[in-house]
Amino acid sequence: MKWIEVKIFFDSEDAVSAADLISDIFYDCGLKGVVVEEPAEPWSDDWGKDAVQHERYAVIGYFLKDEAVNRHFEIIEERIKRLEKEGACQCQMICSEINETDWAESWKDFFWPTKIGERIIVRPAWREYAENEDDIVIHIDPGMAFGTGTHPTTCLCIILIEKYLQTGDSFLDIGSGSGILMIAAAKLGAGKICGTDHDSVAIDIARKNLRLNVVSEADTEVKNCHLATEVTSRFDIVAANLSREPVLVLLNDAGRLVNDDGVLILSGITEDDKAVLVKKIDRLGFDIIEAVTKEDWIAMACRLKRQ
Repeated sequence: MKWIEVKIFFDSEDAVSAADLISDIFYDCGLKGVVVEEPAEPWSDDWGKDAVQHERYAVIGYFLKDEAVNRHFEIIEERIKRLEKEGACQCQMICSEINETDWAESWKDFFWPTKIGERIIVRPAWREYAENEDDIVIHIDPGMAFGTGTHPTTCLCIILIEKYLQTGDSFLDIGSGSGILMIAAAKLGAGKICGTDHDSVAIDIARKNLRLNVVSEADTEVKNCHLATEVTSRFDIVAANLSREPVLVLLNDAGRLVNDDGVLILSGITEDDKAVLVKKIDRLGFDIIEAVTKEDWIAMACRLKRQ
């Protein structure tokens, strides 16, 4: 099986926004994930001497070489020209054919140990890392599921989980992807842990990562369902790292999922999404107790209003 690597180099005064705009092009073509390269910065000594460094910003996507691929190229080229015309960035697209085995491993070159919050280290399963005494290390192999810990939305979720989760709390992750938030909750002392995802591949990957991190199977459950349709219990902490529309739908069920003194953590939200979500959060009886930001993303911790 052959794959096409599409690599878009770009120059922009606002590299973060440009990377998001280019990534959206890939997502609109059906990809579930991309690789974003940034110009070289000094690496931590813990990361090893073989770390890959880059000279320019680039966004990379991988397409199966089939009858649809040429149409994807046309869409990408058209959208890039539109971005250039609007002055968002200047781009250069390079396409390369690669074998499936190469594609399956190539993304791993860009994934290194990442510190999130006060103590949590997300460590790829294939990387070495010199642990400090107070580190809480999450070993992760995301495979084809979302959740490496490097995306701002995941980072923000973990920061809020670390702040609000108390030892013994029950925890629900809606859209669990690689299982990274479930693992973070377990290592921070959660009791009962549940995750949901509609993607059966993500469910398998989450279960694999839970085993990799020695999370007790007796206290953990991963459900294959849409949002929280099969969840009947209430939890102390409910996290949802999704996007605007799924979050809006999920909010209709939030009141039955969160304990009276529990915390609802919402992520995957952009500045443009904030106003409509804040309005619905208030209407459904929640207060926003904290909002944290990273780049253009927002995550919010909410609690039911006191009667």
